[in-house]
Amino acid sequence: MSLAQPKRILVIKLRHHGDVLLATPVVHALKTRFPDCEIDMLVYRETADIISDNPEIAEIFTIDRSWKKQGLKTQLSEEKKLFSRLKKSGYDWAFNLSDQWRSAILAKFCAQCSVGISHIKRDRFFWRWCHDFLNPEAGRGCHITEYHMNVLPPLIRPEETQPAKVMMAIGEDARSNLQSKLKKQGWNGEDYVLFHPGARWEFKCWEDGKNAAIVQLLLNHGQNVVLTAAPSATEQQMIDAVLERVKIPEGGKLWILSGNLNLRELAAAIDGCKLFIGVDSAPMHIAAALDKPQIALFGPSWLDRWHPYSDNAEVIWAGDFGDLPHPDSINTSDNTRLLKAIPLEAVWNKIAEKLGLNKET
Repeated sequence: MSLAQPKRILVIKLRHHGDVLLATPVVHALKTRFPDCEIDMLVYRETADIISDNPEIAEIFTIDRSWKKQGLKTQLSEEKKLFSRLKKSGYDWAFNLSDQWRSAILAKFCAQCSVGISHIKRDRFFWRWCHDFLNPEAGRGCHITEYHMNVLPPLIRPEETQPAKVMMAIGEDARSNLQSKLKKQGWNGEDYVLFHPGARWEFKCWEDGKNAAIVQLLLNHGQNVVLTAAPSATEQQMIDAVLERVKIPEGGKLWILSGNLNLRELAAAIDGCKLFIGVDSAPMHIAAALDKPQIALFGPSWLDRWHPYSDNAEVIWAGDFGDLPHPDSINTSDNTRLLKAIPLEAVWNKIAEKLGLNKET
């Protein structure tokens, strides 16, 4: 079989939920160019949910990060099983979108041809040897979706890959489960604004008092609100802090879906909202993929690389209101909320514009 007409391709992205979602343009471009080709993905097990309903992905292989906690013997056994399954799949091409040695080795030995990215920290013979093609690492001014798309030229001409399309597919079971959970709280099909104030790392978050103030303003202006959060203790505490401060006006409707949605159900909730409000997180990228109107509060991450990939998104950057640490110097274990410089009025004004409301607080 000619490599120019592949029958099976592996795309590797070993990172967080948002990173995996933002790798789907590569799958989409490949599937568009080679509609009869089977395209698989290799991701960390906890991120598989975000692509599990994607009809363009034939099979999802996963790596469980807990393997290494189960002892060397177990880890080696599981790694061997994974390698065997990938090898038997008979890939023509493997596109390595990650910077781990593990992903490079799997790409090298599990496909006839491997493609990767030249990372500065991996500028060594072994990294080059693991890839038949290496594309230059994109600059910080390049969005991560375009960064991922840089691996395609060995197989697809650049003019055949534009525009990049992030794919967030949602199954009917996820939509049905979401509606069931909302109906248990009295939802009868009303429209709503969805606010997801949390993130994996607390430094990406806004202050509790301001989060609560936004919810209160929305309710006071006749807007129905859905509050969502991940099941982590930190995000649950964030929701509790908001609820302690909010007073629901007569006729106001506030539905709480914190910690009881899986990622696909959260995507369904976002897809059903008329406006998404959030921070630099996977839900922000989901909203962008679904092309929902959104207000995204952004902090010290590389803005050009990680902003929501959508013309329907309004970004409010904390750096416009105060100093921020350099993105490469961030201590992810530091719980200091680095969005605190963003004033309440700036966020409310953008929300009011999106919803056509009075800007008065």
